[in-house]
Amino acid sequence: MSTEHVSPLRQRLIEDIEARQLGKGTLTSHVRSCKRFAAFLKACPSTATPEDIRRFQHHLAGSDLSILTRNQIMTGVKFLFRVTLRRPDLVEEIFYVRAPKKIPLVMSREEIKRLLLMAVSEQARVLMSLAYGCGLRIGEVVTLKAGHIDSSQNIIRVVQSKGRKDRNVMLPGEMLHLLRQWWKVRRKRDDAGVVPEKRWLFPGRHKGRHLTARQFSRLFHESAEAAGITKPVTVHSLRHSFATHLLEDGTDIRYIQALLGHTKLDTTARYTRVATGTIAAIDSPLDQLSPRTSRRRKTKPK
Repeated sequence: MSTEHVSPLRQRLIEDIEARQLGKGTLTSHVRSCKRFAAFLKACPSTATPEDIRRFQHHLAGSDLSILTRNQIMTGVKFLFRVTLRRPDLVEEIFYVRAPKKIPLVMSREEIKRLLLMAVSEQARVLMSLAYGCGLRIGEVVTLKAGHIDSSQNIIRVVQSKGRKDRNVMLPGEMLHLLRQWWKVRRKRDDAGVVPEKRWLFPGRHKGRHLTARQFSRLFHESAEAAGITKPVTVHSLRHSFATHLLEDGTDIRYIQALLGHTKLDTTARYTRVATGTIAAIDSPLDQLSPRTSRRRKTKPK
C-alpha cells in the first residue's frame, strides 16, 4: 500500500479528473505529467509563470522523449492550468508539436500465418488470433470476459473501450473454435464465486485480475522471434494488418471503420496507403505506353 503524501493541489486535480469521468489511464497520465512539471519547477505548479511554461517546453524539446510523449505531458499540464487552477493566461503559452505522419507497419498474410503457427503457447495463439482476426486493441483483448462472446450472433462485444464506447466485431468460426478449446484448458482457480459470464478469458497472475497488456506483448515478441519475423512489429501491428487485409479484399472502408471503432473516417483511410496488394494491382500510366506490358496486364490470369 502506497504511503506517498498527496498534496491538496494534486487531490484537487484528481477530483477534477474523476468528476469528468475521464478514464483511469487519463488520470494516471495527467497526474504523472503534473508531477514531472512540479519536479522541473522545484516548486508548486500554482506559482508557475509564463516563462516557466516556456522553459519547461524547451526542456522537453531537448530530451530524448518522443513527440507523442511530449504532447501527452503538455496535455496533462494544460488540464491542470485550464481546469484545476483556472489560469487561462498559462494555457495560452502551451503548444503542441506536429508529429510526423507515418504509415502503419503491416505484416503480410504469410507472416501472420507463420506467427500463429509458431506461437509460444496456446494462450499466445488465442490472444494473437483475437487481435488479428477481430481487429482488437491489446487492452481490449486482455479484458475480454466470457459474457462478451456471443456465439448465437457470431459477434464479440467490446465494452467501454477507447473513448468510452461499445462496439461489436465479428466472431469468425475459427476464432470460436479456438476460444472453446482455450476455455477448456484456461486456469480456473479464480473462478469460484464468479458467475460464468463475468469470468476473465485470460486470468492474470493475481487473483481476480486479468492478464496484463505487458504480458501479452511479451508473448507476442517471443512468438515473433520464434517465427523469424525481423520487422519491428508490435501487438498493434496485428490490428493494422487486420484492417489492411480487409481493405485489400474489397471490404467497404465504412465497415472497417465501424469494426475498428474509429470516430473519424480519416483515421481508417490511412490504411489505403499501406494496402500493398491493392496498390500493386493498380495500372500505371507507364504500362499503357508499352504494348508488351499492356498486353500482359490484359491477359494476366485471374
